[in-house]
Amino acid sequence: MQARHKVIARRHDSAAARALDTGRSTSRMPEELTSDQVRRLVVFSATAGAVWSFGLFMDLVVLPAASPTGSPNLRSVSIEVCAALSALAMWAYLRVSAAAHHHKMNAGFGFMILNALGIGLMNAWATPPVEVQIRQLSWATVLILVYSMIAPSTPRRTLVASLVAATMDPLGYGIAHLLHLPAPSAVTMLILCWPNYACATIAMLPSSLLQRIGRRLREAQELGSYHLIELLGRGGMGEVWRAEHRLLARQAAVKLVRPEVLGARDDAEASLVLRRFEREAQATSVLSSPHTIQVFDFGVTDEGTFYYVMELLSGRDLESLVREFGPLPASRAVYLLRQAAHSLADAHARGLVHRDVKPANIYVCRMGLEYDFVKVLDFGLVKINNRRRGADSLATLDHTTTGTPAYMAPETILGDADVDRRADVYALGCVAYYLLTGQLVFDADTSMKMLMQHVHAAPVPPSQRTELPIPKELDDLVLACLQKDPNLRPQHAGDLFRLAQRCVSCGDWGQEAAHHWWKVHLPEFTGPLGIGEQHGSGVRPAVGV
Repeated sequence: MQARHKVIARRHDSAAARALDTGRSTSRMPEELTSDQVRRLVVFSATAGAVWSFGLFMDLVVLPAASPTGSPNLRSVSIEVCAALSALAMWAYLRVSAAAHHHKMNAGFGFMILNALGIGLMNAWATPPVEVQIRQLSWATVLILVYSMIAPSTPRRTLVASLVAATMDPLGYGIAHLLHLPAPSAVTMLILCWPNYACATIAMLPSSLLQRIGRRLREAQELGSYHLIELLGRGGMGEVWRAEHRLLARQAAVKLVRPEVLGARDDAEASLVLRRFEREAQATSVLSSPHTIQVFDFGVTDEGTFYYVMELLSGRDLESLVREFGPLPASRAVYLLRQAAHSLADAHARGLVHRDVKPANIYVCRMGLEYDFVKVLDFGLVKINNRRRGADSLATLDHTTTGTPAYMAPETILGDADVDRRADVYALGCVAYYLLTGQLVFDADTSMKMLMQHVHAAPVPPSQRTELPIPKELDDLVLACLQKDPNLRPQHAGDLFRLAQRCVSCGDWGQEAAHHWWKVHLPEFTGPLGIGEQHGSGVRPAVGV
């Protein structure tokens, strides 16, 4: 799929799509903000419970001891007991319930109004005389302002809830009048309660601010037709997010790449990088090998951040796989090597060179009903060389950081001008070596020493560095890929793929063996697939960062 749309244009053209996105309407706060507000509501409910409990202690113990009668005010005690129990119930609901965040936010408004009612009843039934109350603000004003800052919603909802809470004081005085208790006159009630309504109006300010922040966050999280959901990883190249197509409900991995890591240091250079980035991404998106990660979309945000939208995979990259489970048997290593070579062969046939082949960029996953399905990641993300501004393609540029030292070909290290697809063959040989032995081809305490060993030192055959049996023809295949002279290696990944296909003495690893291995070691990926679900649970970042 070829795609060249930019985010700025899409934002003006996707009003209909946004209208269909009923799960994320413009009036609702983004999930990131509501989840944070729910956490603050937990603290608020605990604090409210503590305050009401403290008031209960004062009315049951302290005030009776200082009173001539020595008896507590039963009206105050009953109100405080009910308020403390409601705070406990609210705290438990927020902590334990699996309800959606916006439902918990609605419950929070009800809890705020219930507290305001308790304050209103306390003011009307169990507080100092009216002439004393006139000189002080009701606790309802504090409640309204604090709640509006802790858990603001839309301005309209906040205003309505705050006005209802502000009315609890007049309601308390009205109930006191109906019970033939002392109650203030209408003028006195106005003097007592007008600060409540003033604070209810002021409470809209944080709501308006949060709504603007939410709108900007929602826009920042919408890359074309995709909405960012969860950060999966962060690294030197940028960030990887789990995202969802807003109309198709298809999940994807979105990689955000900062322009400076591609070598752009000013606006003119950024524009040049962008044009080449687009050409390179278009070329990458047409790679047809099933073992190359699919590119659904790409573009640039209005802040200048590049992004790729790719398929979301479930499984492990080969570096994590070996680190977690140890070196692989020869039959499985060849099975995975063939698939990686198939991907690179397709790229080489189209004139593209990966230049950063390493275990972390090769992903083994469950794909539908298949296990041990390989996907090669991160094509085309290379740095521009400022000395070669006239070059047309990023794939043909030298770059200041050309790969990972443990997997770099000698000609790449020496800066030869004719670095080509044979450097990928060398790197894939290093990957095969790592799969078979669990060790790097060369060990060194510094990157420079490792690079020099790649240039000058002869590698030890992998069969001599592991207890697992490795057939001689696989030993020879790996060592052929690791030849210092590029002319002595397989000349491209297609040659390597055919050599790996002929490696019949390595054993026969297939789907039955792969499924059994995954069922034993990664059972979370072997469950039944749900409707619309491509892979099992336990998604990890499928795009290197």
